[in-house]
Formats: sequence, structure tokens, C-alpha cells
Amino acid sequence: MMAIFAPVAGRLSDRFVPQKLAVLGMALSAIGLGIFSVITQQSSIEFITVGLVILGIGFGLFSSPNTNAIMGSVERRFYGVASAMVSTMRLLGQTFSMGLALIVFAIFIGNVQISPEEYPAILTSIHTVFLICTILCVVGIFAALIRQKPDQKI
Repeated sequence: MMAIFAPVAGRLSDRFVPQKLAVLGMALSAIGLGIFSVITQQSSIEFITVGLVILGIGFGLFSSPNTNAIMGSVERRFYGVASAMVSTMRLLGQTFSMGLALIVFAIFIGNVQISPEEYPAILTSIHTVFLICTILCVVGIFAALIRQKPDQKI
């Protein structure tokens, strides 16, 4: 879904305010993450698929407009630095997410071999990680709403 929507969102962000598209993408991402924070052992494949589709569309609608808004807010001579910062922040976000998941899994599951007896602890860990990520996404929505206007240069 991201591969389909990111190019479309990139073109739309050239014609419309990229900040609004990024906020829409972040909101859909929050909804997708929220869906995963309530999965159970009985959750259907369709339910999980809907969550993945919403999350993929959200990522697609967020990524290109967000990059467009950032790159559009700096002077041409700082494009290299701005691009490097975008890439660095993306990588830090991915690393932070993995660290968060590992910490939560260590707290709820510990150092044990995974067996059916551990499934409730795994689900608790999954719920916790996705809930935290949902909250961070909602915070990101507000951060996107208050950042500089796209026509202001840094």
C-alpha cells in the first residue's frame, strides 16, 4: 500500500499543502497501529489485513509529503544537510521502535523459550508496544500541525 500511495501523495504534496497530507497519513497510521493494539488470538486474517492496509496507506500518505515539507522549508544550499537529517531521523525512529519492542518484550516475557504458555505474555507485549506507538503517532500529528508553514525558509 505504501508503494502505491507514496508516489500519489508525492504528486499531491506538490499541488496542495504537504503538511495536511502528512497529518492525514499520520492519522491513518495511528488508526492502523491502534487496530494492532487490540488484536487477540481470535483476530481474523481479515482484521489484520485491514490494519495493515490502513497502516500502509498512512505511511504512504505521510512519507512523501513530510519529506516535501521539510525539503521545501530549507534554502537550496542546505538540501544535502536537510536530506541527511530526514534520513537520520527516519533511521533513529526505526531503531527506537525496535529498542522499544525489545524492552517491552524483555519486561513482559523475559528470557524464556517461547512456548504456548508464553502466548498471553506475547499478546500483552504486542498490545503495549502498539499502544505506545499509537500514542507517539498522535503526538506526531500535533507536532506536524504546529511546525512551520511550507513557504517559510529556515
